Amino acid sequence: MDATLLISLTIGASVMLAAAALSGFMSASPAAADQRLEGLTTGVKTGAKPDLSSGILLRPSAINMGGGSIWSRLIPDPERLNTLYEQADVSLPFNAFMSIVGGLCIVGGLAAFLLGLSPILTPFAGVFLAAVPFLWLMKRRKKRIKAFVDAMPQAVELISRALRAGHGLASGLRLVAEEMKGPIADEFNRVFEEQNLGVPIEVSLRNLADRIPTMDVRFFVIAIVIQRSTGGDLAEVLDKIGRLIRQRFELMGHVKALTAEGRLSGIVLLALPPGLLAFL
Repeated sequence: MDATLLISLTIGASVMLAAAALSGFMSASPAAADQRLEGLTTGVKTGAKPDLSSGILLRPSAINMGGGSIWSRLIPDPERLNTLYEQADVSLPFNAFMSIVGGLCIVGGLAAFLLGLSPILTPFAGVFLAAVPFLWLMKRRKKRIKAFVDAMPQAVELISRALRAGHGLASGLRLVAEEMKGPIADEFNRVFEEQNLGVPIEVSLRNLADRIPTMDVRFFVIAIVIQRSTGGDLAEVLDKIGRLIRQRFELMGHVKALTAEGRLSGIVLLALPPGLLAFL
């Protein structure tokens, strides 16, 4: 293969992976709706978010934001990476994760050097392999959020039935954690444990909305926050939210069915240029 073509392909692939990783970090950043929700639930302005990770029994952040952490000084925006890591719910320690990233970067550079490639390709090969763990994080985050949202209607309706049976909101959260499985059970169990240890329920729900940044979760959290402030029938509100989520799923299914041909044509057209380049 021509050296110029190989260099172009390597640089292009590295840039695409870096752009994909950057887009994942940007999507993990708090949006305007998240900031408004934070102000609604805590009563403080953005930037004054209380530090709840200092509790002995609460789960600490993946990245230590204190001055003693080397990653807080080396990473340009550790808060976004910490949010992405927490949303993906990775049990691997962050130091081990970054060691894997560094190891893959070194392996990519050494592989380019041993294969006798141009020295220009060495850093791009390292970046190419170093971006793979971050892409895995984003894929895991997307899969976990999808699994949570898919089970959201059942969880909301389960809490509503618990409220109608005379249980409190905390008991409804514990019921979801015990009766359901997957990410939704883990997240609701975390909310229950936080409020059980003394964290205000509004703050615990706000943290849930930060970890699962979807519109359905924001509806759920805002409904509970408003009901606790103004009163009302929370069970009826949760029933309506459950129906709304199911209707949104039905509408999304219709949209996917109607646009399937167009989306497939778009995939084919997007795949033609790189496929033709690889063939040549």
